[in-house]
Amino acid sequence: MKASKKQLIVITFMTLFASLVPYWVLGQTTISGTVTEANGTPILGANVYLDGTYDGASSDEAGNFSFETTEAGIQTLTVSFVSFETFIMAADVSQLKNITVALREDVNSLDTVVLSAGTFEASDNSKISVLKPLDVVTTASALGDFVGALQTLPGTTTVAEDGRLFVRGGDAGETQIFIDGIRVFTPYSPTTNNTPTRGRYSPFLFDGITFSTGGYSAEYGQALSSVLLLSTIDEPDQEKTDIAIMSVGGGLGHTQKWKRNSLSVNASYINLAPYIAALPDRNDWQRPFETISGEAVFRQQFEKGLLKVYGAFDRTNFRLKQEDINDLSGVDFKLNNNNLYTNLSYSGDLSSSWKIFGGGSYTMAKNKLGIEFTNIEDTENSTHLKIKLRKCFSSRFKLSFGAEQFLTDFKEGVEGEVFNGFYGYNNNMSVAFSEADIIFSRKFAIKLGLRGEYSDLFSEFTISPRVSVAYKTSKNSQLSLAYGDFYQQPNSEILKFTKELQAKKTQHFILNYQYSANNRIFRAEAYRKEYKSLISYDTEMPRFNSNYSNNGDGFAQGIDLFWRDDESIKNVDYWVSYSLLDTERKYKNYPIAAIPSFANTHNLSVVAKYWINDWKSQVGFSYQYGSGRSYTDINKSGFLQDKTKGYNSISLNWAYLISQQKILYFSINNVTGFKNVNGYQYADMPDANGVFNRRSLLPAADQFFFVGFFWTISDDGTDNQLDKL
Repeated sequence: MKASKKQLIVITFMTLFASLVPYWVLGQTTISGTVTEANGTPILGANVYLDGTYDGASSDEAGNFSFETTEAGIQTLTVSFVSFETFIMAADVSQLKNITVALREDVNSLDTVVLSAGTFEASDNSKISVLKPLDVVTTASALGDFVGALQTLPGTTTVAEDGRLFVRGGDAGETQIFIDGIRVFTPYSPTTNNTPTRGRYSPFLFDGITFSTGGYSAEYGQALSSVLLLSTIDEPDQEKTDIAIMSVGGGLGHTQKWKRNSLSVNASYINLAPYIAALPDRNDWQRPFETISGEAVFRQQFEKGLLKVYGAFDRTNFRLKQEDINDLSGVDFKLNNNNLYTNLSYSGDLSSSWKIFGGGSYTMAKNKLGIEFTNIEDTENSTHLKIKLRKCFSSRFKLSFGAEQFLTDFKEGVEGEVFNGFYGYNNNMSVAFSEADIIFSRKFAIKLGLRGEYSDLFSEFTISPRVSVAYKTSKNSQLSLAYGDFYQQPNSEILKFTKELQAKKTQHFILNYQYSANNRIFRAEAYRKEYKSLISYDTEMPRFNSNYSNNGDGFAQGIDLFWRDDESIKNVDYWVSYSLLDTERKYKNYPIAAIPSFANTHNLSVVAKYWINDWKSQVGFSYQYGSGRSYTDINKSGFLQDKTKGYNSISLNWAYLISQQKILYFSINNVTGFKNVNGYQYADMPDANGVFNRRSLLPAADQFFFVGFFWTISDDGTDNQLDKL
């Protein structure tokens, strides 16, 4: 059949139109849907697109989106929005119509809840940091000791004559210290009665401190009260040399960098002879305190990991006569100590979802003590081995598990006019632990842990469950809860005489509130600790013939408050800490449950730092108060029935920039000269009136003065030993 002229015109017109219309118009598919939060709230501005194409759109106020594509077959639809996890869906484009996408919160965002009950972070990299690494060396009362800086935090107790960390009603032996995750067995320098000790290790090699006053991770054990985690610097930013000239000695440090590795070394020499000659104290020094020490950190970067080797050595000796109410000539005391600590750690990625950490430490500590006519020599060799694996199943669920081995060999020999003896023990402990982090949302997270320990010495196996929960109450505040069981074996003072014991135990219950915003942080924490199986004996001091048992118990409970403000007053940074402690225990040779002599009911610390531009100076102030501590007045009936007067100390420091890399530093502890009393010593026999005379146990010196010159030589010409000045 022949087409008419009109039909030919129509056919021709349609053919021409088809040739002018682009192909994509004829083959396009519409993709549409709605983007909401998990609770159904629409999301405005979500980015919706097909992966690998330019096809996409943004969601409107109702969460709706719609766009067209010429792609066919199976494609990947991606939906993203800030603070939410990216949604990915692979499907045929014909199925991508009228879909509903519910985005989940991104739990890796900065405003995600943090599990923080019982834990203080001191790091430039943590989300919520109450201290900075620099605070260790710029807090007036700390004297450059990280332990001294931590004693300005709530939960710690002022025991001025000791110098170690006493945390929430626990004695100093209940806190353990770790460097790069590996145990330090002898963290403090040796000292004598009524003279505070110091931490052995230089704060300049560390860039992170985590101080847990309770409820800590299942990864750490053998501490009834607290753990202190020190992290060495992963990678120095430049090569530099540090020189220190001080009123008590000198120091020299150097950091060398290569392409994939680096080495930092420090050495120091301290001798108090010139200082004591100028400012004599209450001790009769035969040979003033002298120590030489050195530290080194080697770092090796691998493609997927970091190896660090840390080593520290120090040698200390001194001799003095100390006042004694029962010996008019004083008690002769001498000490020589050699300590070596080294550890190795490796952390890295096994794959995109698996991480590994492994390492070990070795400690060799030798002490030679002379007390009058008795000489005591002890040697401790200790090793810690550890491996940990971490699997990231998703951003919301992470699982860690690992194993540890502790080995200790302790030997002690005693030679004297009255008694000779040899004591010692070998203590091996095997440990397994596991912990899961479950983040349900940015507002709610939980950590579940379990730790099992087997002691060869006691043939005892213990299991410690631990749990922490955190809920974000607002953008800047959160609540946390923590519970945990904690075990610790007796120390060498006990184990060298008996092995017929078992581990001591505490249970922690913690409630924490934290607010952080605009360079201000507030923390309030309530806690209760219950002690069981504490060590008791029936003599004044542990002896080879004492009767030992695990029938001691006790409790500690209280409230800790902390406020830090670096915003309200120009050029001023300050913090205030307060602790209320209620505690009793029956242990050692206590006949009844009582407040231990190291515990203060009230502790207060106020620290302030003021930067003065015109003077190129930072001035620091620190005030510490501790209410009276219990002691036994043997002229009265009862046990630990009386209290000393309160402890007070005001300290000042001044860091002056001679130039950017040269700093002159002054500090004075107890600037007002408070006459603090640590306790009393009573005579062994009463006088003619039947009264036991006593003497006050006073600090060796009421005040301590320090002057130092610190000079840094670095690549950029701006770095210095007080890094942020």
